[in-house]
Amino acid sequence: MRKIIAGMFITLDGVVEAPEKWNPPYYDDELNQAVMPPIASAGAHLYGRRSYELFRGVFTGPAAPPHAPLMTNTPKIVVSSTLDNADWGPTTVISGDVSATLARLKEQPGRDITVVASGTLVRFLLRERLLDELQLLVHPVIVGSGARLFEGYGESLPLTLAHCHAHGNGVVALRYTLAA
Repeated sequence: MRKIIAGMFITLDGVVEAPEKWNPPYYDDELNQAVMPPIASAGAHLYGRRSYELFRGVFTGPAAPPHAPLMTNTPKIVVSSTLDNADWGPTTVISGDVSATLARLKEQPGRDITVVASGTLVRFLLRERLLDELQLLVHPVIVGSGARLFEGYGESLPLTLAHCHAHGNGVVALRYTLAA
């Protein structure tokens, strides 16, 4: 059985939007060594439409980072009812009963499915109890405005801390599982 694991950059005030504006001062070799293994070992990456389009632009553009082939070649699953152009490497678009489709995908053999962005999708996965792990890289910065990960979540959801690590740059890695 596969897990769905979300890894998110987040600020102290809960903002996940536009990490390219506040993450760079903290993205050092140590943080890269924490971020890349889960992405590289994933059997698939799960995106919402907006995140898919953003990542496709970054990883297929002229200034694509060195790990662009990894991101392009890893199978992608996009939750969308409006995506017109799913042409970035192997991509499957799902819509309709997304919960049932994702539950079936989790039951299949294979490597885990990672969510590398999309607060909206992470909130949906939590509400549907489909998310197995929530990995937060909490950055020591307050940005004051922007989309917050749990904004509008609206219910209590107990989590269990599975791991905690403070990086030398002040970023704290927290890994949570759903409480039993």
